[in-house]
Amino acid sequence: MKIEQIYTGCLAQGAYYIESNGEVAIIDPLRETQQYVDKANKENAKIKYIFETHFHADFVSGHVDLAKKTGATIVFGPGAETDYSAYIAKDNESFKLGNITIKVLHTPGHTLESSTFLLIDEKGKNHAIFSGDTLFLGDVGRPDLAIKSDLTKEDLAGMLYHSLRDKIMPLADDVIVYPAHGAGSACGKNLSKETVGVLGEQKQTNYALRADMTKEEFVKEVLDGIPPPPQYFAKNAMMNKSGYDPFEMVLKKGNIPLEIDEFEAIANHESALVLDVRPEHEFITGHIPNSIFIGIHGAFAPWVGALIPDLKQPILLVTPKGKEKETVTRLSRVGYDNTLGYLKGGFESWKASGKDVDVLDSITAEEFTHKAKVQNLNILDVRKSGEHQSMYLNLKGVENFPLDFINDNLHTIDKTKTYHIHCAGGYRSVIAASILKARGFFNLVNIEGGFEELKKTGVQMSDFVCPSTIK
Repeated sequence: MKIEQIYTGCLAQGAYYIESNGEVAIIDPLRETQQYVDKANKENAKIKYIFETHFHADFVSGHVDLAKKTGATIVFGPGAETDYSAYIAKDNESFKLGNITIKVLHTPGHTLESSTFLLIDEKGKNHAIFSGDTLFLGDVGRPDLAIKSDLTKEDLAGMLYHSLRDKIMPLADDVIVYPAHGAGSACGKNLSKETVGVLGEQKQTNYALRADMTKEEFVKEVLDGIPPPPQYFAKNAMMNKSGYDPFEMVLKKGNIPLEIDEFEAIANHESALVLDVRPEHEFITGHIPNSIFIGIHGAFAPWVGALIPDLKQPILLVTPKGKEKETVTRLSRVGYDNTLGYLKGGFESWKASGKDVDVLDSITAEEFTHKAKVQNLNILDVRKSGEHQSMYLNLKGVENFPLDFINDNLHTIDKTKTYHIHCAGGYRSVIAASILKARGFFNLVNIEGGFEELKKTGVQMSDFVCPSTIK
Protein backbone atom coordinates (compact mmCIF):
# COMPACT_ATOMS: atom_id res chain seq x y z
CA MET A 1 0.00 0.00 0.00
CA LYS A 2 1.23 3.46 -0.88
CA ILE A 3 -0.27 6.81 0.16
CA GLU A 4 1.15 10.06 -1.15
CA GLN A 5 -0.10 13.53 -0.35
CA ILE A 6 0.36 15.88 -3.30
CA TYR A 7 0.18 19.30 -1.68
CA THR A 8 -0.20 22.59 -3.55
CA GLY A 9 0.91 25.44 -1.32
CA CYS A 10 -0.64 28.33 -3.23
CA LEU A 11 -4.09 26.76 -2.75
CA ALA A 12 -3.26 25.13 0.59
CA GLN A 13 -4.80 22.02 -0.98
CA GLY A 14 -3.98 18.34 -0.58
CA ALA A 15 -4.73 15.74 -3.24
CA TYR A 16 -4.00 12.09 -2.56
CA TYR A 17 -2.53 9.19 -4.56
CA ILE A 18 -3.36 5.78 -3.09
CA GLU A 19 -2.04 2.57 -4.63
CA SER A 20 -2.47 -1.10 -3.76
CA ASN A 21 -1.55 -4.11 -5.86
CA GLY A 22 -1.50 -2.18 -9.13
CA GLU A 23 -4.73 -0.24 -8.56
CA VAL A 24 -4.88 3.47 -7.84
CA ALA A 25 -7.38 5.89 -6.33
CA ILE A 26 -6.98 9.65 -6.58
CA ILE A 27 -8.74 11.80 -3.99
CA ASP A 28 -9.60 15.44 -4.78
CA PRO A 29 -7.29 15.90 -7.81
CA LEU A 30 -6.13 19.28 -9.04
CA ARG A 31 -7.26 20.68 -12.40
CA GLU A 32 -4.08 19.60 -14.22
CA THR A 33 -4.32 15.81 -14.12
CA GLN A 34 -1.50 14.52 -16.28
CA GLN A 35 0.72 14.33 -13.20
CA TYR A 36 -1.49 11.56 -11.76
CA VAL A 37 -1.57 9.64 -15.03
CA ASP A 38 2.21 9.85 -15.34
CA LYS A 39 2.71 8.69 -11.77
CA ALA A 40 0.42 5.70 -12.20
CA ASN A 41 2.13 4.76 -15.48
CA LYS A 42 5.54 4.96 -13.83
CA GLU A 43 4.32 2.58 -11.14
CA ASN A 44 2.79 0.29 -13.79
CA ALA A 45 -0.57 0.80 -12.10
CA LYS A 46 -4.09 1.73 -13.26
CA ILE A 47 -6.26 4.53 -11.88
CA LYS A 48 -9.51 2.82 -10.89
CA TYR A 49 -11.35 5.42 -8.80
CA ILE A 50 -11.48 9.19 -8.39
CA PHE A 51 -12.98 10.00 -5.00
CA GLU A 52 -14.38 13.48 -4.43
CA THR A 53 -14.91 14.45 -0.79
CA HIS A 54 -17.41 17.15 -1.85
CA PHE A 55 -18.10 19.76 -4.49
CA HIS A 56 -15.07 21.92 -3.82
CA ALA A 57 -15.73 25.65 -3.73
CA ASP A 58 -12.18 27.00 -3.61
CA PHE A 59 -10.75 25.26 -6.67
CA VAL A 60 -11.81 23.40 -9.80
CA SER A 61 -11.16 19.71 -9.32
CA GLY A 62 -9.64 17.60 -12.09
CA HIS A 63 -12.05 14.71 -11.68
CA VAL A 64 -13.87 15.16 -15.00
CA ASP A 65 -10.69 15.36 -17.10
CA LEU A 66 -9.03 12.51 -15.22
CA ALA A 67 -12.02 10.22 -15.71
CA LYS A 68 -12.00 10.92 -19.46
CA LYS A 69 -8.29 10.16 -19.71
CA THR A 70 -8.29 6.97 -17.66
CA GLY A 71 -11.79 5.52 -17.64
CA ALA A 72 -11.74 5.70 -13.85
CA THR A 73 -15.02 5.96 -11.95
CA ILE A 74 -15.82 9.25 -10.23
CA VAL A 75 -17.26 8.60 -6.77
CA PHE A 76 -19.21 11.16 -4.73
CA GLY A 77 -20.99 10.74 -1.43
CA PRO A 78 -24.75 10.46 -0.90
CA GLY A 79 -26.93 13.20 -2.32
CA ALA A 80 -24.53 14.50 -4.96
CA GLU A 81 -26.02 15.41 -8.34
CA THR A 82 -23.81 15.91 -11.39
CA ASP A 83 -24.23 16.71 -15.10
CA TYR A 84 -21.71 13.99 -16.03
CA SER A 85 -21.37 10.31 -15.28
CA ALA A 86 -20.50 9.64 -11.64
CA TYR A 87 -21.20 6.95 -9.08
CA ILE A 88 -23.14 8.26 -6.08
CA ALA A 89 -22.17 6.08 -3.14
CA LYS A 90 -24.32 5.05 -0.20
CA ASP A 91 -23.30 5.75 3.37
CA ASN A 92 -20.90 3.02 4.59
CA GLU A 93 -20.48 1.60 1.08
CA SER A 94 -17.08 0.03 0.48
CA PHE A 95 -14.80 0.00 -2.58
CA LYS A 96 -12.01 -2.53 -3.13
CA LEU A 97 -8.68 -1.15 -4.28
CA GLY A 98 -6.12 -3.89 -4.70
CA ASN A 99 -5.71 -5.38 -1.23
CA ILE A 100 -7.27 -2.51 0.67
CA THR A 101 -10.77 -1.08 1.11
CA ILE A 102 -12.03 2.48 1.00
CA LYS A 103 -15.26 3.03 2.90
CA VAL A 104 -17.56 6.02 2.43
CA LEU A 105 -18.63 7.81 5.60
CA HIS A 106 -21.28 10.39 4.81
CA THR A 107 -20.36 13.46 6.87
CA PRO A 108 -22.64 16.35 5.84
CA GLY A 109 -22.21 19.80 7.33
CA HIS A 110 -19.62 21.61 5.27
CA THR A 111 -21.84 20.70 2.32
CA LEU A 112 -24.69 18.22 2.10
CA GLU A 113 -22.79 15.61 0.06
CA SER A 114 -19.54 15.95 2.05
CA SER A 115 -18.04 12.56 2.78
CA THR A 116 -14.99 11.23 4.59
CA PHE A 117 -13.19 8.26 3.08
CA LEU A 118 -11.94 5.65 5.55
CA LEU A 119 -9.00 3.55 4.34
CA ILE A 120 -8.95 0.01 5.73
CA ASP A 121 -5.59 -1.71 5.23
CA GLU A 122 -4.70 -5.22 4.10
CA LYS A 123 -5.18 -6.58 7.62
CA GLY A 124 -8.63 -5.07 8.00
CA LYS A 125 -7.46 -2.27 10.31
CA ASN A 126 -8.75 1.30 10.05
CA HIS A 127 -5.62 3.09 8.84
CA ALA A 128 -6.55 6.63 7.75
CA ILE A 129 -9.33 9.04 6.92
CA PHE A 130 -9.38 11.44 4.00
CA SER A 131 -11.58 14.03 5.63
CA GLY A 132 -12.02 16.62 2.90
CA ASP A 133 -13.39 19.82 4.43
CA THR A 134 -15.20 18.03 7.26
CA LEU A 135 -12.21 17.85 9.61
CA PHE A 136 -9.02 19.87 9.33
CA LEU A 137 -6.07 19.87 11.67
CA GLY A 138 -7.04 22.44 14.27
CA ASP A 139 -10.42 23.27 12.77
CA VAL A 140 -13.48 22.02 10.88
CA GLY A 141 -15.04 23.10 7.61
CA ARG A 142 -17.14 26.23 7.42
CA PRO A 143 -20.86 25.37 7.34
CA ASP A 144 -22.12 28.37 5.39
CA LEU A 145 -21.49 27.37 1.77
CA ALA A 146 -24.57 25.26 1.05
CA ILE A 147 -27.24 27.55 2.43
CA LYS A 148 -30.64 27.21 0.72
CA SER A 149 -34.05 28.73 1.29
CA ASP A 150 -34.94 25.93 3.68
CA LEU A 151 -31.44 25.35 5.10
CA THR A 152 -29.47 27.78 7.25
CA LYS A 153 -25.82 27.83 8.27
CA GLU A 154 -27.03 26.88 11.74
CA ASP A 155 -28.69 23.80 10.24
CA LEU A 156 -25.48 22.82 8.46
CA ALA A 157 -23.42 23.42 11.59
CA GLY A 158 -25.75 21.09 13.47
CA MET A 159 -25.25 18.42 10.81
CA LEU A 160 -21.48 18.87 11.08
CA TYR A 161 -21.67 18.40 14.86
CA HIS A 162 -23.34 15.02 14.43
CA SER A 163 -21.08 13.99 11.53
CA LEU A 164 -17.98 14.53 13.64
CA ARG A 165 -19.35 12.81 16.72
CA ASP A 166 -21.18 9.94 15.04
CA LYS A 167 -18.77 9.09 12.23
CA ILE A 168 -15.27 10.39 12.98
CA MET A 169 -14.70 10.69 16.73
CA PRO A 170 -15.59 7.01 17.43
CA LEU A 171 -12.60 5.96 15.28
CA ALA A 172 -9.38 4.93 17.04
CA ASP A 173 -6.88 7.56 18.12
CA ASP A 174 -4.12 6.18 15.86
CA VAL A 175 -6.12 6.72 12.66
CA ILE A 176 -4.20 9.12 10.41
CA VAL A 177 -6.00 12.29 9.31
CA TYR A 178 -5.43 13.52 5.75
CA PRO A 179 -7.43 16.76 5.27
CA ALA A 180 -8.13 18.60 2.03
CA HIS A 181 -6.58 21.86 3.23
CA GLY A 182 -4.04 23.44 5.55
CA ALA A 183 -3.27 26.94 6.76
CA GLY A 184 -4.12 29.62 4.22
CA SER A 185 -7.38 28.13 3.00
CA ALA A 186 -10.57 30.16 3.33
CA CYS A 187 -12.53 26.93 3.99
CA GLY A 188 -11.85 27.20 7.73
CA LYS A 189 -10.90 29.79 10.34
CA ASN A 190 -7.85 28.42 12.15
CA LEU A 191 -6.22 25.66 10.13
CA SER A 192 -2.89 24.23 11.21
CA LYS A 193 0.27 24.59 9.14
CA GLU A 194 0.65 20.82 9.44
CA THR A 195 -0.98 18.83 6.65
CA VAL A 196 -1.05 15.33 8.21
CA GLY A 197 -1.98 14.37 11.76
CA VAL A 198 -3.58 11.67 13.88
CA LEU A 199 -7.12 11.61 15.18
CA GLY A 200 -6.18 11.24 18.85
CA GLU A 201 -4.26 14.50 18.80
CA GLN A 202 -7.22 16.26 17.17
CA LYS A 203 -9.53 14.95 19.88
CA GLN A 204 -7.25 16.58 22.43
CA THR A 205 -6.46 19.88 20.68
CA ASN A 206 -9.17 20.72 18.13
CA TYR A 207 -11.73 23.02 19.75
CA ALA A 208 -14.55 21.51 17.68
CA LEU A 209 -13.92 17.97 18.98
CA ARG A 210 -14.22 18.66 22.71
CA ALA A 211 -15.92 15.65 24.27
CA ASP A 212 -18.13 17.75 26.56
CA MET A 213 -19.21 20.20 23.87
CA THR A 214 -22.95 20.60 23.40
CA LYS A 215 -24.49 21.03 19.98
CA GLU A 216 -25.46 24.60 20.83
CA GLU A 217 -21.89 25.43 21.88
CA PHE A 218 -20.52 23.84 18.72
CA VAL A 219 -22.83 25.80 16.43
CA LYS A 220 -21.97 29.07 18.15
CA GLU A 221 -18.20 28.53 18.12
CA VAL A 222 -17.99 27.19 14.57
CA LEU A 223 -19.98 30.11 13.17
CA ASP A 224 -18.25 32.78 15.22
CA GLY A 225 -15.95 34.99 13.18
CA ILE A 226 -16.51 33.38 9.78
CA PRO A 227 -15.95 36.04 7.10
CA PRO A 228 -18.16 36.06 4.00
CA PRO A 229 -17.02 33.45 1.46
CA PRO A 230 -15.05 34.72 -1.54
CA GLN A 231 -17.27 35.42 -4.54
CA TYR A 232 -15.75 32.69 -6.69
CA PHE A 233 -16.60 29.85 -4.29
CA ALA A 234 -20.13 29.24 -5.56
CA LYS A 235 -18.95 29.49 -9.17
CA ASN A 236 -16.20 26.89 -8.69
CA ALA A 237 -18.63 24.56 -6.95
CA MET A 238 -20.98 24.84 -9.93
CA MET A 239 -18.14 24.01 -12.35
CA ASN A 240 -17.35 20.94 -10.27
CA LYS A 241 -20.99 19.87 -10.49
CA SER A 242 -21.54 20.67 -14.16
CA GLY A 243 -18.16 20.03 -15.79
CA TYR A 244 -15.76 22.30 -17.67
CA ASP A 245 -13.51 22.56 -20.72
CA PRO A 246 -10.52 20.20 -20.75
CA PHE A 247 -7.46 21.71 -19.08
CA GLU A 248 -5.30 21.08 -22.14
CA MET A 249 -7.71 23.17 -24.24
CA VAL A 250 -7.57 26.02 -21.73
CA LEU A 251 -3.79 25.88 -21.67
CA LYS A 252 -3.52 25.82 -25.45
CA LYS A 253 -5.74 28.89 -25.76
CA GLY A 254 -4.00 30.87 -23.04
CA ASN A 255 -0.32 29.97 -23.47
CA ILE A 256 0.11 32.03 -26.66
CA PRO A 257 2.82 34.70 -27.13
CA LEU A 258 1.42 37.94 -28.53
CA GLU A 259 3.26 40.75 -30.27
CA ILE A 260 2.55 44.21 -28.87
CA ASP A 261 0.12 45.12 -31.67
CA GLU A 262 -1.82 41.86 -31.19
CA PHE A 263 -1.80 42.35 -27.43
CA GLU A 264 -3.22 45.88 -27.73
CA ALA A 265 -5.83 44.86 -30.30
CA ILE A 266 -7.17 42.09 -28.08
CA ALA A 267 -7.15 44.37 -25.04
CA ASN A 268 -9.22 46.93 -26.91
CA HIS A 269 -11.61 44.72 -28.89
CA GLU A 270 -12.17 41.94 -26.34
CA SER A 271 -12.31 44.26 -23.31
CA ALA A 272 -9.58 42.10 -21.87
CA LEU A 273 -8.13 42.73 -18.42
CA VAL A 274 -4.35 43.09 -18.45
CA LEU A 275 -3.10 41.09 -15.47
CA ASP A 276 0.49 41.74 -14.40
CA VAL A 277 1.88 38.90 -12.27
CA ARG A 278 5.46 40.09 -11.84
CA PRO A 279 6.92 40.87 -8.37
CA GLU A 280 5.42 44.00 -6.84
CA HIS A 281 8.64 46.03 -6.93
CA GLU A 282 8.75 45.58 -10.71
CA PHE A 283 5.12 46.68 -11.06
CA ILE A 284 5.77 49.75 -8.88
CA THR A 285 8.62 50.97 -11.09
CA GLY A 286 6.81 50.43 -14.38
CA HIS A 287 3.68 48.80 -15.79
CA ILE A 288 1.19 49.01 -18.64
CA PRO A 289 -1.42 51.71 -17.91
CA ASN A 290 -4.66 50.34 -16.39
CA SER A 291 -3.16 46.90 -15.79
CA ILE A 292 -3.96 45.07 -12.54
CA PHE A 293 -1.26 43.59 -10.34
CA ILE A 294 -1.65 40.20 -8.62
CA GLY A 295 1.81 38.69 -8.22
CA ILE A 296 2.22 35.01 -8.98
CA HIS A 297 4.63 34.59 -6.08
CA GLY A 298 1.89 35.23 -3.51
CA ALA A 299 -1.52 33.66 -2.86
CA PHE A 300 -2.21 34.25 -6.53
CA ALA A 301 -5.21 32.08 -7.39
CA PRO A 302 -7.28 32.90 -4.28
CA TRP A 303 -6.75 36.64 -4.80
CA VAL A 304 -7.70 36.37 -8.47
CA GLY A 305 -10.84 34.54 -7.38
CA ALA A 306 -11.69 37.14 -4.77
CA LEU A 307 -11.05 40.19 -6.94
CA ILE A 308 -12.04 39.38 -10.54
CA PRO A 309 -15.82 38.92 -10.43
CA ASP A 310 -16.39 37.22 -13.78
CA LEU A 311 -14.86 33.78 -14.42
CA LYS A 312 -15.34 34.41 -18.15
CA GLN A 313 -13.41 37.69 -18.07
CA PRO A 314 -10.95 37.78 -21.02
CA ILE A 315 -7.44 38.06 -19.56
CA LEU A 316 -4.10 39.07 -21.06
CA LEU A 317 -0.95 38.35 -19.11
CA VAL A 318 2.26 40.19 -18.35
CA THR A 319 4.52 37.64 -16.70
CA PRO A 320 8.12 37.08 -15.70
CA LYS A 321 10.00 35.15 -18.37
CA GLY A 322 9.29 31.43 -18.14
CA LYS A 323 6.16 31.84 -15.97
CA GLU A 324 3.61 32.01 -18.78
CA LYS A 325 2.40 28.39 -18.66
CA GLU A 326 2.37 28.35 -14.87
CA THR A 327 0.23 31.48 -14.77
CA VAL A 328 -2.38 30.08 -17.17
CA THR A 329 -2.41 26.85 -15.15
CA ARG A 330 -2.91 28.59 -11.84
CA LEU A 331 -5.71 30.73 -13.23
CA SER A 332 -7.48 27.60 -14.45
CA ARG A 333 -7.33 26.06 -10.97
CA VAL A 334 -9.93 28.56 -9.83
CA GLY A 335 -11.97 28.55 -13.04
CA TYR A 336 -10.51 31.48 -14.98
CA ASP A 337 -10.33 29.74 -18.34
CA ASN A 338 -10.48 32.71 -20.69
CA THR A 339 -6.82 33.70 -20.85
CA LEU A 340 -6.14 34.86 -24.42
CA GLY A 341 -2.35 35.04 -24.40
CA TYR A 342 0.65 36.80 -22.90
CA LEU A 343 2.87 39.71 -23.93
CA LYS A 344 5.80 38.31 -25.87
CA GLY A 345 9.03 39.54 -24.33
CA GLY A 346 7.21 40.69 -21.21
CA PHE A 347 7.08 44.23 -19.91
CA GLU A 348 10.60 44.95 -21.17
CA SER A 349 9.40 44.61 -24.75
CA TRP A 350 6.57 47.05 -24.04
CA LYS A 351 8.96 49.54 -22.47
CA ALA A 352 11.49 49.21 -25.31
CA SER A 353 8.77 49.93 -27.87
CA GLY A 354 8.24 53.43 -26.51
CA LYS A 355 4.68 52.73 -25.42
CA ASP A 356 3.22 54.63 -22.47
CA VAL A 357 4.40 53.35 -19.11
CA ASP A 358 2.81 54.04 -15.74
CA VAL A 359 4.41 53.92 -12.29
CA LEU A 360 3.03 53.65 -8.77
CA ASP A 361 4.06 56.25 -6.21
CA SER A 362 5.72 54.41 -3.36
CA ILE A 363 7.57 55.39 -0.19
CA THR A 364 9.43 53.52 2.53
CA ALA A 365 7.98 53.03 5.99
CA GLU A 366 10.55 55.48 7.35
CA GLU A 367 9.55 58.13 4.82
CA PHE A 368 5.91 57.61 5.70
CA THR A 369 6.60 57.97 9.43
CA HIS A 370 8.41 61.28 8.93
CA LYS A 371 5.58 62.50 6.72
CA ALA A 372 2.92 61.47 9.24
CA LYS A 373 4.63 63.51 11.97
CA VAL A 374 4.12 66.80 10.15
CA GLN A 375 0.76 66.36 8.43
CA ASN A 376 -2.52 64.50 8.66
CA LEU A 377 -2.74 61.71 6.09
CA ASN A 378 -5.53 59.57 4.69
CA ILE A 379 -4.46 55.97 5.27
CA LEU A 380 -6.04 52.82 3.89
CA ASP A 381 -5.14 49.63 5.75
CA VAL A 382 -6.09 46.87 3.30
CA ARG A 383 -5.47 43.99 5.69
CA LYS A 384 -8.32 41.79 6.86
CA SER A 385 -10.45 43.21 9.65
CA GLY A 386 -9.03 40.76 12.21
CA GLU A 387 -5.49 41.82 11.38
CA HIS A 388 -6.43 45.47 11.67
CA GLN A 389 -8.21 45.05 15.00
CA SER A 390 -5.28 43.29 16.63
CA MET A 391 -2.89 46.19 15.96
CA TYR A 392 -3.01 49.18 13.67
CA LEU A 393 -1.64 52.67 13.11
CA ASN A 394 -3.07 54.89 15.84
CA LEU A 395 -3.20 57.95 13.63
CA LYS A 396 -6.00 60.23 12.55
CA GLY A 397 -7.23 59.31 9.09
CA VAL A 398 -6.70 55.53 9.31
CA GLU A 399 -9.44 53.46 7.67
CA ASN A 400 -9.63 49.70 7.41
CA PHE A 401 -10.37 48.95 3.75
CA PRO A 402 -9.96 45.16 3.39
CA LEU A 403 -8.72 44.11 -0.01
CA ASP A 404 -11.23 41.24 -0.07
CA PHE A 405 -14.11 43.71 -0.39
CA ILE A 406 -12.50 46.46 -2.43
CA ASN A 407 -14.91 46.05 -5.36
CA ASP A 408 -17.88 46.59 -3.03
CA ASN A 409 -16.44 49.57 -1.18
CA LEU A 410 -15.02 51.88 -3.85
CA HIS A 411 -17.89 54.30 -3.22
CA THR A 412 -16.68 54.92 0.34
CA ILE A 413 -13.47 56.71 -0.67
CA ASP A 414 -12.92 60.04 -2.40
CA LYS A 415 -11.11 60.39 -5.74
CA THR A 416 -10.04 63.93 -4.82
CA LYS A 417 -8.09 62.79 -1.76
CA THR A 418 -4.59 61.33 -1.56
CA TYR A 419 -4.45 57.91 0.14
CA HIS A 420 -1.43 56.15 1.63
CA ILE A 421 -1.98 52.39 1.38
CA HIS A 422 -0.45 49.58 3.42
CA CYS A 423 -1.01 45.89 4.10
CA ALA A 424 1.07 43.48 6.19
CA GLY A 425 4.09 43.01 3.94
CA GLY A 426 3.64 45.01 0.74
CA TYR A 427 1.90 42.52 -1.58
CA ARG A 428 -1.77 43.33 -1.01
CA SER A 429 -1.24 47.10 -0.94
CA VAL A 430 0.10 47.02 -4.51
CA ILE A 431 -2.88 44.91 -5.61
CA ALA A 432 -5.23 47.43 -4.02
CA ALA A 433 -3.42 50.41 -5.53
CA SER A 434 -3.49 48.87 -9.00
CA ILE A 435 -7.25 48.25 -8.79
CA LEU A 436 -7.94 51.73 -7.47
CA LYS A 437 -5.75 53.32 -10.12
CA ALA A 438 -7.52 51.41 -12.89
CA ARG A 439 -10.83 52.73 -11.49
CA GLY A 440 -9.74 56.36 -11.65
CA PHE A 441 -8.13 56.91 -8.24
CA PHE A 442 -4.83 58.56 -9.11
CA ASN A 443 -3.70 60.10 -5.80
CA LEU A 444 -2.25 56.96 -4.27
CA VAL A 445 0.95 56.26 -2.36
CA ASN A 446 2.06 52.71 -1.56
CA ILE A 447 3.92 52.08 1.72
CA GLU A 448 6.69 49.59 0.96
CA GLY A 449 7.02 46.60 3.27
CA GLY A 450 3.66 47.29 4.87
CA PHE A 451 2.86 46.97 8.55
CA GLU A 452 5.89 44.83 9.32
CA GLU A 453 8.19 47.66 8.27
CA LEU A 454 6.02 50.32 9.89
CA LYS A 455 6.34 48.59 13.27
CA LYS A 456 10.11 49.09 13.10
CA THR A 457 9.85 52.88 12.72
CA GLY A 458 8.34 53.81 16.07
CA VAL A 459 5.18 55.20 14.51
CA GLN A 460 2.31 55.36 16.99
CA MET A 461 0.28 52.13 17.15
CA SER A 462 -2.62 50.74 19.11
CA ASP A 463 -2.30 47.30 20.69
CA PHE A 464 -6.05 46.78 20.65
CA VAL A 465 -8.89 49.13 19.96
CA CYS A 466 -12.20 48.26 18.31
CA PRO A 467 -12.01 50.51 15.25
CA SER A 468 -14.72 51.06 12.70
CA THR A 469 -14.22 48.56 9.91
CA ILE A 470 -15.78 48.33 6.47
CA LYS A 471 -17.47 44.97 6.22
